[in-house]
Amino acid sequence: MTVSLRDARNYPAGRSWIESVFHEYLEALSAVSMNTGMFPVRGEFGDREPDMLARWFNDDSSYPLLILKNNLPVGFAVVSRPLLSNRAQLDYRMAEFFVVANQRRLGVGRDASRLIFKRFAGRWEITELKADTIAVAFWRAVVRDSSSGKYRERTENGEVKQYFDSSATPVK
Repeated sequence: MTVSLRDARNYPAGRSWIESVFHEYLEALSAVSMNTGMFPVRGEFGDREPDMLARWFNDDSSYPLLILKNNLPVGFAVVSRPLLSNRAQLDYRMAEFFVVANQRRLGVGRDASRLIFKRFAGRWEITELKADTIAVAFWRAVVRDSSSGKYRERTENGEVKQYFDSSATPVK
């Protein structure tokens, strides 16, 4: 299995693919948020949903990436730069991360995240909903492995956050 990344900003077919799975992504988020209001349910934004995607592609501080397995799209990630006021502590945030259901638990997400951490070497923040125990376990394992255990974790306001420096430790 070969996992790779492609910049989706300048790849119209990649953007179209992300748009095609956007509702699946929103449904997955709303399922784990347990109707907390943190994530929209499908159709909640109606005509504004394309605006949410457009922001990923038009914001200079975000990097939409297509996740490929054997050159076929199976997921996406959006890496973002933090607000200017936070850049003294952080270089990057994992703003969005999604792998289609039939490709989960096959190592695709793990391999993609490692590629992302290499491509965007620096100080990271990864955030998950505490209630999303699968995402918390996934990111703990990936961050622990990618940082050789040199990370810190904080839980607050229903979120779990991991912090580490991908440039300090060679990502496996």
